Amino acid sequence: MEGRADSRVEGRTEDGVEGRGAMPDWTYQPLRGIAGALLGVRRSRRVALRTLAWTGSLPGGGRAVARLLGHRHPPAHLSGTVGGVAVRSRLGAAVPPEVARDAVRALPPLGAGLILVEPVGLADVPLVRQAAAGRRVPLLVRTGDPAVTAALAAHVDAILPTDDEEQHRPECGVEESRAERGVPRGERGVEEGELERGVGVGGAECGVGVGEGGIVLPASPAVGAAVRILADPAKIVLATPALLIEAGPGWFGRVMEAATPTAPAPSLRAVGRDPRRWPGWWWGLVTGAVIAVAGLVAAAVALGPVLLWYDRAFLDMDQEALHAVNHHLVHFLRHDRITLAGTMVAVGVLYLGLAAGGMRRGWPWAREAYLVSGAIGFAAVPYLFTHGYVEPLHTALAVVLLPMFLAAARRPRERPRWTSRPDGPERERRRALTGQLLMVVTGVGLFVGGVAVSAVGLGGVFVPSDLEYLGTGPDALRAAAGTRLLPFVAHDRAGFGGALLAAAAAITLLSAWGWRRGESWVWWTLTLAAVAGFVPAVLTHLAIGYVDLWHLAPVLFGMALTATALTLSRPYLCSA
Repeated sequence: MEGRADSRVEGRTEDGVEGRGAMPDWTYQPLRGIAGALLGVRRSRRVALRTLAWTGSLPGGGRAVARLLGHRHPPAHLSGTVGGVAVRSRLGAAVPPEVARDAVRALPPLGAGLILVEPVGLADVPLVRQAAAGRRVPLLVRTGDPAVTAALAAHVDAILPTDDEEQHRPECGVEESRAERGVPRGERGVEEGELERGVGVGGAECGVGVGEGGIVLPASPAVGAAVRILADPAKIVLATPALLIEAGPGWFGRVMEAATPTAPAPSLRAVGRDPRRWPGWWWGLVTGAVIAVAGLVAAAVALGPVLLWYDRAFLDMDQEALHAVNHHLVHFLRHDRITLAGTMVAVGVLYLGLAAGGMRRGWPWAREAYLVSGAIGFAAVPYLFTHGYVEPLHTALAVVLLPMFLAAARRPRERPRWTSRPDGPERERRRALTGQLLMVVTGVGLFVGGVAVSAVGLGGVFVPSDLEYLGTGPDALRAAAGTRLLPFVAHDRAGFGGALLAAAAAITLLSAWGWRRGESWVWWTLTLAAVAGFVPAVLTHLAIGYVDLWHLAPVLFGMALTATALTLSRPYLCSA
């Protein structure tokens, strides 16, 4: 047919991007009640769909959605044919004509491998033609009207006949498991005990047959049920608008993830001693360990002498001389350096978690988070040289870490080795989604803070609360301590800003992409990183008497958000 979508069966998305994006359920589920109250339920849903459709229709929009909202790729066994049309994934959506145009643009980047528009009458032909223009996945229609078939034959990929008896059959009954009888629906797990429309009680098929197989419209968002249906290569699973409203658009990604064949994760002992054979995740693990140890060493220096020999040589001053200039100055330098050290430990912990918990198990998003964070961190290294102070240990650390980072980046990623678990009680999952949203907000806030700290380090050096604590001004410090003191302080602050940017990127991406039931390493990684980053910063401010509440407010707010997020998410993430 003319205008047929490219339907080559490959393990790649329609944009050529390896991976599928899942719309973040952590925005959809926690915020849909608020959006419904402000805009009305139906209008808020339509606004969300149209926003995604507009984004997907932009040049590179589908690629951006897939890149930014997580990474999934349909396993090869999900490919097949529907109505004689080859599809990359037998997982798609069935929508009415009035929303077809928006669905065709919005749902493929979320993981839909095909779109079925049904039922289509003669009055719906213009809507379907609009939807078909510029589609990236096969578009099928169902109609029993020969006039509709003639009008759309050249515009869509396939036309399926309407079986009136099947098309209008009431939804099949839902059989409850013994464990769920008497349990309110909102508290049930979505993985067991609910059969899909298309597979009725006793296994009788209620779906509409297509060729040798059948189209199944699940009545429940149970991921396991959809995976079991897709195990039959003749079956096609299509999500209805009602299902996506209940489950969230991330349902496509969860199903594909659960349907991906996996193998056991490699043990740490299986790596061997030859660095030439080390996998990428092991290089990531070593990188994280080196950064964490370097942070601990920096903390020991800050708690002890504060200045090393090269610091004293650059300043031409020691601790006593600095104290003579301003009795708060040594404490101020210590607080800057302890804060930087805590952030370095946090970055190391994040990389250790991403490598051992994520990259080792083949999660593509974990590798992406590690690479993005590392690229930001190395891009910030020139900050250290902006003011003419080349610190030997920081320079040596960057020189040692760069080959490790490149080795992790160049090694092929692991094959899928994760374990997919049921989502469990829906109420628990939705609390975790709220925690996930708060954690992402925290990561974004930290990134904004990193930009602000970098700007201070590269520009004015001090913020007003710093000068209030010191009880002096930049000109007085310059006059008393010489011209090198301010570049020295700025060097430390610029380095802290770069480290904070790297940590924030890792936190944001790990939080946005890593929330899955039973992935306890995600919770522990974020918890330990938060302790390493927040606690030393607050304690050192209290210890030196720098307790300006406006200055500490972002840190305290970040701690509150993180504690709330991790408390809400712990039962879900740490479930056995």
